[in-house]
Amino acid sequence: MINEKTWKIRALSDIWTGAAKKDEESFKHTGLLGSLRWWYEVLVRGLGGYACDPSGKAGDTQRCPGNTDSAVKKGHHCVVCELFGCTDWARKFRFEVRSLTKEKGQSVNKGIQTEQIVNGGLFGLRFIELRHIEEYEWALLELTLRLIARYGAIGGRTVLKPSDEPTRMDKPHHQDYGLIEVMKSPGSITICRAEIENYIREDRWRKVLNSGKPKHGPFGWASVENMWFVKGRHLTRKKPDISPFNKILGRDERKYCRDCGSVHDDPREKCGKTERFPHRFSEDVTDHNKIWLAGSQGMSKKIFSFRNPERTFGFVLNPAADFTAIKKELQAPDVWGPVGWDFTTGDRIIDALFDDERGGA
Repeated sequence: MINEKTWKIRALSDIWTGAAKKDEESFKHTGLLGSLRWWYEVLVRGLGGYACDPSGKAGDTQRCPGNTDSAVKKGHHCVVCELFGCTDWARKFRFEVRSLTKEKGQSVNKGIQTEQIVNGGLFGLRFIELRHIEEYEWALLELTLRLIARYGAIGGRTVLKPSDEPTRMDKPHHQDYGLIEVMKSPGSITICRAEIENYIREDRWRKVLNSGKPKHGPFGWASVENMWFVKGRHLTRKKPDISPFNKILGRDERKYCRDCGSVHDDPREKCGKTERFPHRFSEDVTDHNKIWLAGSQGMSKKIFSFRNPERTFGFVLNPAADFTAIKKELQAPDVWGPVGWDFTTGDRIIDALFDDERGGA
C-alpha cells in the first residue's frame, strides 16, 4: 500500500515561485520544494542535528555525500538528504502541489497547481512515499510546515522592500509574499522533542564536527537556534527619509538617488542624470555585522518583515549577544518602543511547534 500525506494550506499572501520576472505569473513546484527543504534544514540545525549545504560544489566537505573529509565514511549523507535526496541518493517521495477549491463546505481537488498561488488561494502539499519514510521524518515535515506557517514564509521570494508610503505600498516590489496558514494536517505529532533530537543526532547520519559539535559552515546561521520572531509588528519605510527597516539593517534611511536627488519609484527605473540604475544612500553599510544582516546582491538579508498579517522574523550569528542587541534596537522609540510586543527566540519557538493545539505564535 502506498503511503501518502497531504497538508491543506491557505495562502495569506501571494506566493512567488518563479525564477525570473517573466515567470512571475507561473507556478514552479521546485520553488516550493526548495523552500521546504531550506526550512527543514533550519529546523534540524535548531534541534542539534547536522544539515549539509546542498548548494555547494561537488566534493565540498559541507555537501553530501561526504567523500573528502576523514570525519565521515564515503557515501554517507545527512538526515536532511536522507529524505530530500542528494547525489546518488534519490528523494524518498514524489512531491505534488494540488489546486483546491471550496464547494459546499468541502475541499475539492482541481488537479496539479499550474498558476501562481494568490492571496486566499487553497492548495495541498502532497507527499507520496516512494521509499519508506520513517515516522520521525513525517513528524519533522509537520514541524517544518508549522515553523513556516507560524513564524516564517515560503517560496522563492518573501518581501523585498516593505513600505507604508501611501503612493508606494501597493507596488509589486513592496508586497508581501509567501505567508500561509495550515488548514488541515494529516495527523498530530506523537513523538516528543527528545526522541526527535535523538533521531537526528544518530551516528548513522553524516556530520562534519568541530569539537564534537556539528560544524555547519557558511549556513550555520540558518537555524531555529539563531532565529527571532515578533508577532503583530512590522518594519517598513514611512517616508523617503525615514525607514526603521533600513535602520535595523544598518543602512542609511534616505531613499533619494545620490546622483539626481529624486526618488525612483520603480527599482528598475534608471536615473535620468546618469542613465544608470540609481545609486542610493542605503547601499552604504560599514559595520561588519550589519553588512551580514543587510545582505547584498546574491546574498539574502537576514531580517524579514510583513505588513498583513503583521510579523517580523530574522536570524543572528551569535544568539548570546545578538538577540539582546536586536531587541534593544527594536525597542527604540522611533521603531516599536519597549512595550506591546513579545520577542520570541530559539527554544521557545521549537517548544511551541510541538504544541498541536497552538494555532499561532
